[in-house]
Amino acid sequence: MSLPAYFISDVHLGVNPPGALPGREKKLIQFLESIRGKASHLVLVGDLFEFWYEYRDYVNRNHFELFFALRELVRSGCEVHVMQGNHDFAYGDFFPKTLGVQVHRSLVLEIQGKRVFFHHGDGVAKSDRGYRIMRRILDLPLNRWLFRQIHPDRGMAIARFVGRNSRKIGESREININEYLDWGTSVLKRRNCDICVHGHHHIAGIWNVKNGVVASPGEWIWKPAVLRMEEGGIILDTL
Repeated sequence: MSLPAYFISDVHLGVNPPGALPGREKKLIQFLESIRGKASHLVLVGDLFEFWYEYRDYVNRNHFELFFALRELVRSGCEVHVMQGNHDFAYGDFFPKTLGVQVHRSLVLEIQGKRVFFHHGDGVAKSDRGYRIMRRILDLPLNRWLFRQIHPDRGMAIARFVGRNSRKIGESREININEYLDWGTSVLKRRNCDICVHGHHHIAGIWNVKNGVVASPGEWIWKPAVLRMEEGGIILDTL
C-alpha cells in the first residue's frame, strides 16, 4: 500500500491579520514532523509566505525552523514541492539546492495511479485580468534587479505595506467559484489529468466536475485544512 500524499495552500507566513490562528507556523512545523516517514508527497500549493524574495547572500531568518522541518521531511523520503503563488513567486535556488524542495509554476505528478495537476490558481479566473498584467510587470528582469538593490529589511517593510493594503482590497472582492471550476475542468481535459489541485481563493472544497475532480486545500490563516490523498481518493481534513 502506498503512503498518503498531502497538499496545503495559502499559509501566508509573515503576516498575522486580526483573528489569525496564533502560532500557525509552529502548527505547520508540527504537522510536517508528524508525517515524516509517513508520506510519499507534500505539495505546498502557493502562498506559503506572505512575501518571499531571495538575495544572493540573504535568507529570511524568521523561518529557519520551517526550513529544517522541510529538509528533514525530504531526507525521510517524502517528495516535497512548492508552487509559486501570487505573494511568493520570486523564489530562487535556495529551496531546491539547500532543502531539496522543488519549485514550480505548475506541476503534474503521478500519485497512486492518478495524474494530479497543481497550480496556485492566481490569474486563472477571467476577473483576474488586472492581476495578470501586474504579474508580468513584476516579473520583468529589470524590476527584479531594481528590487534587489533595496536593503532586505527595507524590501520586506515595503512588501508588508503593499500586502496589508492589497489584502484590504481583496477582502471586499467576491469570489466566483465557478470561474475556478470551469478552469479546472478545462485543465483536466487539456493536461489529461484526473485531479486538479489549486488554492488562491482560500475556499476549501472538493468538487466533482465533468473531467474528474477539482480540489482546494483552503487556507492556514484562520481555519487550517489539508487535502489528503489515499488509494487514489482525495479527502479534506481540518486541523
